[in-house]
Amino acid sequence: MKIVVGLGNPGREYAATRHNLGFMVVDELARRHGAAERRNRFRSDLVEVFDETEKIVLLKPRTYMNLSGSAVREAVNWYKTSLDDLLVVVDDIDLPFTSIRLRARGGSGGHNGLKSIIADLGSDSFPRLRIGIGRGPGHATRQVLSRFTSEEERVLPSVLEAAYDCALAWARDGIAIAMNRCNRAPESKNGSAPPIEDR
Repeated sequence: MKIVVGLGNPGREYAATRHNLGFMVVDELARRHGAAERRNRFRSDLVEVFDETEKIVLLKPRTYMNLSGSAVREAVNWYKTSLDDLLVVVDDIDLPFTSIRLRARGGSGGHNGLKSIIADLGSDSFPRLRIGIGRGPGHATRQVLSRFTSEEERVLPSVLEAAYDCALAWARDGIAIAMNRCNRAPESKNGSAPPIEDR
């Protein structure tokens, strides 16, 4: 069994912001697996889906970003899940928009949601899927809570599709294969997306 956690902030005012990309990816996973029943557990929106024969628990903490760790810890303890079987999906201001990076472990990179999860789990040894939102010209807080530009919104469906594919590759084939398949740089003008080195 796997757990995929998408990070974001609850509430209509945050729904379409860059900081809610994790929520968007989990919604995409739920939609593509035909999930209908959503439950409120672990202070989160929870959906259970099946991919082939494996159960995947999809979690969207409702605790606000900075307190995401408590919800994740409760879910991991309840399902008795190994941290290797936990994938956290987050936005990353230090990656250009459309970049995707899957890592097996690591620090928070300044992301408050990851900071909270690392603190509550007492470990940073869990996979995370980072999706670039770009740093932008203003303050970091303003950037992450801003909405996508009209040009970015046109590209966003392909970004969500790529993130969905990466999450599914992780669940089906494991972290090493998924990293080789998924880590990529922003698309160039000719539409190609060369792989990027993991750091």
